[in-house]
Formats: sequence, structure tokens, C-alpha cells
Amino acid sequence: MKSPVPLALNIPFPKPPKTLSITEKQYYRDQFLQRLKDEDAVLVAHYYTDPEIQALAEETGGCVADSLEMARFGAKHTASTLIVAGVKFMGETAKILSPEKRVIMPTMEATCSLDLGCPVEEFSAFCDQYPDRKVVVYANTSAAVKARADYVVTSSIAVELIDHLDAEGHKIIWAPDRHLGRYVAEKTGADMVLWQGDCIVHDEFKYKALQQLMLQYPDAAVLVHPESPANVVSLAHAVGSTSQLIQAAVDLPHQQIIVATDQGIFYKMQQRVPDKELIIAPTGGEGATCRSCAHCPWMKMNTINLLPHIFEQTNNQIQVDESIRLRAIEPLNRMLAFAQALRT
Repeated sequence: MKSPVPLALNIPFPKPPKTLSITEKQYYRDQFLQRLKDEDAVLVAHYYTDPEIQALAEETGGCVADSLEMARFGAKHTASTLIVAGVKFMGETAKILSPEKRVIMPTMEATCSLDLGCPVEEFSAFCDQYPDRKVVVYANTSAAVKARADYVVTSSIAVELIDHLDAEGHKIIWAPDRHLGRYVAEKTGADMVLWQGDCIVHDEFKYKALQQLMLQYPDAAVLVHPESPANVVSLAHAVGSTSQLIQAAVDLPHQQIIVATDQGIFYKMQQRVPDKELIIAPTGGEGATCRSCAHCPWMKMNTINLLPHIFEQTNNQIQVDESIRLRAIEPLNRMLAFAQALRT
């Protein structure tokens, strides 16, 4: 397993959104409900958005899911407009799979450190250094980076897909998350070159602080997303994607569960295990400063006051160049076909 020199990135965090009163939230919510019907639109929200956004998606016939399921739901839904509450690459993925639909977002400023940390020009140059390798990119990338790939992958099938490619004799370029790439390489034994990106939420979970928390809750299970550092993953009772962690909370017998992923997941997880206590894993140890506090600052930007006004705006509509879309849909379709084969 090889790794390039990490890119020197200084990613600024967005400012926290304005705090709204209960009365203000209800006002914007009522406005949005009417507009949703008028505009033939459906709301799809990621697990990491705030609970009120997830609840609104459920209530109005939309969905709450990971980025791929959001895009697949939107492609199958009859609505002509998809409202994507998440981050920009999720809107792009929806547009790639549903080019005929209008795809809009509460704010185009909501992005992702993995996406920002993998600019297409630098990534393409990196790939050119290894022409004999298959290029596999995580869903948390731009449409342009997906267009450079042979496969797109989600964390739920990453191990299986890389294992399949390795069995066929392929060497791999993996991007952008270095922690997930390392986890997959260790699980499969595949020859992988890793791009050095990371998720600013998962990268902040701390081994020693988690150990101390486990001492406070000795009977708790620990659930960890594989975008977390290796020593944090080593403490887990279950490692997996967002949907896999939710299922693990159901399947494990423990009544207390420590969760090392974005705390937005608590909304859906608590629905599945209403009688269990969910505890967020620590993102800062003794003397450390928490930056994300286990909640993506860009996901926080999807606030309810933005929703009623998005239909009149033009600067929050997702556009993907058709030449890029046609190239990007090929690795996405390969992933979808592989995922379907896993189910059968």
C-alpha cells in the first residue's frame, strides 16, 4: 500500500447558521410545504443533516439516506424537481443519474472536505503516474473526479468491490479518503495507492478520549465509520457505512451505543432503537480543540429557512456539463451493477 505526499490544504469552515426560534421554524416549514406541492418537488436528505430536515423529508414523501440512495430515490421518483439537502457532490450525483430533472440545493456553499481536498487537475495528474491501475473514487467527490474514474464506490460496498478487482489481478488508485482506503487495503490485501484526503468530522475522533469514554460506559458497543483513524477503528464492535451502522445498532444486544460518525445519524438510528442510549464519540481529547464537534459544518448549512425560497433562485441549481456527466455515469453504473449483483 503506497501513499502520495499529502496535499497542503487549508480548508476554511463556514460560519454557523443563524439560530431560529420555534416560531420561525414553523413559519418557514409551513411556507415550504405549500411550495413543495406547487413545484412538483420532492425533498431528499442525507443522514447527516439536522433532524428537522430529515423529519420534513420523511413527512413529505421524500427520503433520508446516504448519498447514493438519495440519488437512486430521486431517479425513480416521479417528481420533476429534486431538492437535495446535503452537500454539493450529492446534488451532482443526483443530476448525473437524473439529467432531465431540475436538481436544486438549499445552498451551493455546502461542500465537503473530501471533495475540496481532491481537485480534478491534481488528481488527474496523480492518476497519470500510474497508468496500469484501476481508478476507484469514493462517492464524496466532484462530478469531474468521478468522470476520471473507472469505478465509483460507497463505503457500504468498498471492501467487496476492491476485493473483486484484486481477485481479477488489478492494482488500484484510491481516492480521496485515506482512512477508508487504508481500511479497505487491510481488509482485502489489495495493492492500493491512496490519495491523502480525509473527512474533517471522522478524522477528529480521538483514540485516547474514546478509550476513556469506554471506561465510563463499559457495557456499551462502539460503532465506527471507516473514515475514522485506524486506532479509533481498532476499538469498534462494528465498522461500516451510515446504513450499516444503523443496522448494527439494531443487531447488537448492547443497550448503550457509542457512535463515531456524524451525530446527525442519531435521528434515524434512534428511530430504529428507541430504547437504547446513543452516545457520541469524542472528537477532542484532553486539551484539544473540537472543530467539527462530530457534526459536519457544511451539512449544518441546510437550514429550514432556506427551503421556501429555493424555487425562485437560479444560483442554487445543479448543473453538470454533459461531457462530464456522460463520462461520470459510466463508473457510477458499474458500481450500481456491482451492488445489484451483491444482492442476488
